[in-house]
Amino acid sequence: MMNRSSVLQIVPRAPGIHDGVGDYALTLARNMRDRFGRDTIFAAAVVAEAVCDKSAEMPKEFEAIPLAGSLTRNVEHVILHYVNYGYQKRGVPFELLSILRQLRRDCSGRLLTIFHELYASGPPWTSAFWLRPLQTRIARSIAQLSDTCIVSSETLLAYVKRLTPQVNARVRPVPSNFGEPALTSDQLTNRSPRRWAICGGTASVERSLRSLRAIMNRIPDFFSPQELFIIGGKENQAIRSLLLDLPNIRTEYRPDISPGDASQVLSSCSLAWLDYFHRTDVPTDVILKSSAFAAVCAHGVIPIFPNRGSIISLERDLLPGPFFVDRNSHQLPAVEDRAKISADFYNWYVRHASSAQLAHDVTSALGIAANA
Repeated sequence: MMNRSSVLQIVPRAPGIHDGVGDYALTLARNMRDRFGRDTIFAAAVVAEAVCDKSAEMPKEFEAIPLAGSLTRNVEHVILHYVNYGYQKRGVPFELLSILRQLRRDCSGRLLTIFHELYASGPPWTSAFWLRPLQTRIARSIAQLSDTCIVSSETLLAYVKRLTPQVNARVRPVPSNFGEPALTSDQLTNRSPRRWAICGGTASVERSLRSLRAIMNRIPDFFSPQELFIIGGKENQAIRSLLLDLPNIRTEYRPDISPGDASQVLSSCSLAWLDYFHRTDVPTDVILKSSAFAAVCAHGVIPIFPNRGSIISLERDLLPGPFFVDRNSHQLPAVEDRAKISADFYNWYVRHASSAQLAHDVTSALGIAANA
């Protein structure tokens, strides 16, 4: 039952199905409960999906209700996790906009929107191209309704400010969905430089494995993979097939892995291959919305991309690299700097992207004091 100290988090799908946005919302809910004494109720466009997925477990410590149900009973604050296609199959969730307007009228607290996505883009033969004006209008309306917004990168902040120049918004990268271990200098140093990982959702893991295979012979000997761990996503036969003929590499495929087990694997790896972008013209700091990128940084694993990219920074605090290997060239850490660069990624994550930093920003925006 909701009480006056409850926070309503609106999500596309109820947490518990190893979904990036759901994992983010669940991590935030646990931090708000443990650090600030605030319970969370989830209002989800899809509630029953997690129950149908036998590999997932609904978190029992939180209640999930349908988004179409009664949302205003004793709700103090509202957090919207906005992914336009998560609420309507064409990415134009006008019904969600109506729900938000009703909540604004009926709730005494604040509305905070976390923009995981703003709108889609695509070539003229796709619906995304023709529906983008409507998607943009909805995103603008949501930003205007919100007391404050959170985005994951300075690039996304610039997009939001172009939509709504007066928006009150701040940047906080997505936190790791595979844990946040406290690592010592020795734990970062004593790793094989030839131990690699690929992690993420099913589609991104398969895409990353395909592109890594294509440039494997371009990787210098010192970093050439001897061990490759593929973690996350769902069981996928295409991924298993791609692993069959990798020469002289020990591979381990762990779909549906628990966060604790994933953390143990990542804590032993030096490098991670991330093929995240579908287009090469996207600023690389957009990767800060990726929970897979967050996970490797949180474990001091150095991310390697398949293309040369632009710098990644927040508040003028730059990450090393970005490092890449493509068919024609590469930029990898100097051999003697590998451990230091691992520590740089880990410490940057602690400063800017940890779940504690996220919870602090969210509760501050909502006007919630610690231990309230």
